Amino acid sequence: MRFRPLRTASAPGIEALAVSEIPERMRAVVFDAPGAPDVLHEATAPVPSPVLSEVLVRVVAAGINPIDAKTRQGAGVSGAISSYPAIPGFDFSGVVVHSPYESHPFAPGTPVFGMASFPRSGGTYAEYVAVPSLSLARKPASLSHVEAAGVPLAALTAWGLIVETAHAHEGQRILIHAGSGGVGHFAVQFAAYFGAHVTATGSARNASWMRELGASVVIDHTTTRFDEVVNDVDVVIDLVGADTGTRSLRVIRPGGLYILVPTGSWPDYATAASAAGIRATSYKVVPDGGALATIARLLDSGAVQVYVDRVFDLSDAAEAHAVLEEGHTRGKIVLRVSDD
Repeated sequence: MRFRPLRTASAPGIEALAVSEIPERMRAVVFDAPGAPDVLHEATAPVPSPVLSEVLVRVVAAGINPIDAKTRQGAGVSGAISSYPAIPGFDFSGVVVHSPYESHPFAPGTPVFGMASFPRSGGTYAEYVAVPSLSLARKPASLSHVEAAGVPLAALTAWGLIVETAHAHEGQRILIHAGSGGVGHFAVQFAAYFGAHVTATGSARNASWMRELGASVVIDHTTTRFDEVVNDVDVVIDLVGADTGTRSLRVIRPGGLYILVPTGSWPDYATAASAAGIRATSYKVVPDGGALATIARLLDSGAVQVYVDRVFDLSDAAEAHAVLEEGHTRGKIVLRVSDD
């Protein structure tokens, strides 16, 4: 393997060589065309070259999200993939190996986590990723890289839903569908942290856990129709869509807010909500490093936790996607990419 020399400065307190050797090629998981999980396979790819304010990170672990699977299937953000083979993945936790300039806040050797700009650039199912500086934050000291990799996209989505869009506050009544999933388990915690009364839907096996996260009421969606036992809520966070959405409008107070997350799951949600006298919006995650730094502080304080259900090696990404698509994951699934 050939290496290219690259001069860098090291983070304070972290021993680093004056010259960091970064390989020209790396291990990665790619897919050559949309399809089932088995289109994912291991390959070698060029190590990305950071430009302008981008930081090059050696990836230790990469989180898996439903949008990864949808994109692999040919939906999601697949329309923006300019060429194949493509390296998927948004979430990562790792160590900076190259910074834009010597006094940059994220110096080489700094443990960081965040979101990549996939599909505009290569994703995180790889040993290295180039990331905009504003899309990452220092890794929470209390978390391992595997745990941290399960945070960014899901937690930032939940933060945007609960804090920036619903403006969660004391006494507010929030219904969260799929409260035990990746986004859901963060949404429950953030809503409870800011004083809202949280009702969450999920399976019976996750009921006690969701209560531990902060849900005051948990509804087993397999035995009880939520619209028969819930009413007059201020906000619904819909992480399911379709039939769940139409029924959600029946339980929101007049002038309340319905937030739809799964893209394309209910094309007519805005019209239906307007007819019912309810405000409605969709939501897309914002890879905001500042918000992620705030979330990191909540994680380090113990006020919020991330739950990693299963960990797979990078080479087993296809199996990880198959498990994700079964729909029974509690919290997050993470790929272990390299040694810490």
